[in-house]
Amino acid sequence: MAFDGITIRALTNELNTLLSTCRIVKIAQTEKDELMLTIKGNSSQYRLLISANASLPLIYLTSANKPAPLTAPNYCMLLRKHIGNGRILSVTQRGLERIVDIETESRDEMGDLVKHHLIVELMGKHSNIILLGDNNTIIDSIKRVNASVSSVREVLPGREYFIPNTEDKINLLQDHAQTNEAEIGSDSLPSKEAVADKLLSMNCDICKAIYGAYSGISPQAAMHICAAAGVDANANVRELSEGEMLQISSRFIELLEDIASGNFEPAIIYDNDKPKDFCVISGYESDGGKVKYFTKEECEAPISMMLETFYNEKEVSARIRQRSSTLTQIVSTNLSRAKRKAQLQEKQLKDTEKRDKYRIYGELLLTYGYEAGEGARDLTVNNYYDNTQLTIPLDETLSAADNSKKYFEKYNKLKRTYEALTEQITQTMNEIEHLESIAVALDIARGEEDLAQIREELVASGYMKTGESRKKTAVRSKPLCYISSDGFRMYVGKNNIQNEELSFKVAEKDDWWFHSKKFPGSHVIVKCEGKELPDRTFEEAARLAAHYSKGSDQSLVEIDYVQKKHLRKVAGAPLGFVIYHTNYSMSISPDISAIRQE
Repeated sequence: MAFDGITIRALTNELNTLLSTCRIVKIAQTEKDELMLTIKGNSSQYRLLISANASLPLIYLTSANKPAPLTAPNYCMLLRKHIGNGRILSVTQRGLERIVDIETESRDEMGDLVKHHLIVELMGKHSNIILLGDNNTIIDSIKRVNASVSSVREVLPGREYFIPNTEDKINLLQDHAQTNEAEIGSDSLPSKEAVADKLLSMNCDICKAIYGAYSGISPQAAMHICAAAGVDANANVRELSEGEMLQISSRFIELLEDIASGNFEPAIIYDNDKPKDFCVISGYESDGGKVKYFTKEECEAPISMMLETFYNEKEVSARIRQRSSTLTQIVSTNLSRAKRKAQLQEKQLKDTEKRDKYRIYGELLLTYGYEAGEGARDLTVNNYYDNTQLTIPLDETLSAADNSKKYFEKYNKLKRTYEALTEQITQTMNEIEHLESIAVALDIARGEEDLAQIREELVASGYMKTGESRKKTAVRSKPLCYISSDGFRMYVGKNNIQNEELSFKVAEKDDWWFHSKKFPGSHVIVKCEGKELPDRTFEEAARLAAHYSKGSDQSLVEIDYVQKKHLRKVAGAPLGFVIYHTNYSMSISPDISAIRQE
């Protein structure tokens, strides 16, 4: 779900509850377009992060602090002058716009109480943080906008502040811009008929009609309304039946009632353990991904906690991708080279298929060569291997015996080539499998310590020079650990170093080992502790092996499983390479959403 008007409604509801009557004790401008307000009151201290960054505008309470520059920028000094030590009267949203209004009260140089409004506009490249006097006049902004930048609105000191209305959208809560959500009743919301009439006036897809007709509604929220109504989001409004329009209108009104009453359910949706999306409305479609909910029982500010967690984890994920880009390039380059080598070797191997033909020619010439006349260009004889007539080409300048010798030489050469290529192809395929397993490890990597182990393996395998590897991190990467529904610990190797350790150091002889049959991936070890594993634990461990493999995008993945005592390590083989001859197999879904991670 986007950082839209609905999310901001939920956030302002939370901020208003926590920050009203509190005082702003510290103001820092941590970036050129970012503020950090330290707020005290109600026996608590809060940090409010406000960012007008064009690519990622944000506002939420945070537990983290950021260093401020030694010399405060002019805008920061202005804020300290006007709202420093001021008391927060309210935190509201203007209609359902992406605008937060922080109203403060403080004393001026004369000791008189004055009110100010810190307006936070979260509108992509138009985001801004604007300080207003109580008469709605702009005192200053973190980004000044003159007429050469915008012909619609100037954001300059002394100008009157207004919200530009360049789109013909209905602001559902416009009349309640300065009221608390609890004061908004259902009688202030539009009727189902009014919603249906407005949507029918939009000649476009129903999803686009919803977010195009009403302000504060993002495309993701519109998709949620369509999904809840059981209507195709891509269907044109003019093609929908009366019953479908009624369902859309009903779901839309229900959503508005939740917004008006402050009924929010913050959650993060994960895909492959990585944050995919967040939502603040109940019943949001997660597409079967893992969902993490945030409640007031667990934290004081669940909306802020959800936003902070989501963007921090997204940042970590992006940072890992950035830092692993060099390793990914090394693996990708060597993998492409190995695959080209394998194709060439397979082609050369195909050319050796005629070696047996030359052997037969040589043997038949030794047997029937006396029948060949001098200067003959071929000889037709009976092939005693299949009792058919066979014509053997001859070099007319050579005798039959010399022709036979020549064919045996060709046979022996192709035989040696075949034997060498067979061994080389095996080595090349092992190399491809090894590199693909490293590629899977890069996808699984969650921190710098994981990347450090992958670098170690690349250096040990000769793909990187020792100097290219960074210093070892202080924290040693550990395998993932899950707890089965029956209480058994299940360990997942995040790379080949961990796979090796799990399979041959951590696992006892009676512990169970799981791995994808056809795809490179993680080794999964289930610690039995002398007990017999239930079927459910076998299935959950197999799901982990399927999920943490290259086949994780398949609906079903075939998994081999065997007790550790049946595993064998091949001398000189790459890390994580094992062989086994006695095993069981099952095909299972890679969905691990129901498995608890320790």
